[in-house]
Amino acid sequence: MNYTLESLRKLRQKSVAGFKTTKGLLAKLSRTNSKKLDELMLAYHSSEFEKINCLECANCCKSISPAIYDTDIRRMARALKMTPSAFTVAYLQPDDDGSYIFKVTPCLFLDSSNYCKIYDDRPKACREYPHTDRKRFYQILNITAQNSKICPAVFNIIERIRSTLNKIQ
Repeated sequence: MNYTLESLRKLRQKSVAGFKTTKGLLAKLSRTNSKKLDELMLAYHSSEFEKINCLECANCCKSISPAIYDTDIRRMARALKMTPSAFTVAYLQPDDDGSYIFKVTPCLFLDSSNYCKIYDDRPKACREYPHTDRKRFYQILNITAQNSKICPAVFNIIERIRSTLNKIQ
């Protein structure tokens, strides 16, 4: 599927309109057996990413900044042949949780074809985004609700879970 600005805008509208319901659904999931939830999320993650090509969207890179930690800073700085302190001054600002985020969005390392210029050295949060295939998924239900506003895959996964639960009830 090709993601246009219009389709991403409509996704955001749908996600924002249903956000309260999504948070309620995810709250229900928090009471689910964590191993079963991990298995369900992994299955939906795998099937969703067989259909979606992130390079057609890159909405995450265009609209949010990942949490960036010291190990990320060292790796990115080395790739750009900079010192970590110079990299930090040039590209980062402190975040509320003790990490850093990029100073601007869209990401400075996103090119016009939606490729990351530092892909092999990108932050861990970028490598793992949208986090729908991780273990102990119950720990990130709040961030998943937020990610449903940004990532079409997360939105679709939540909709599949909603549909599955509706069939069971």
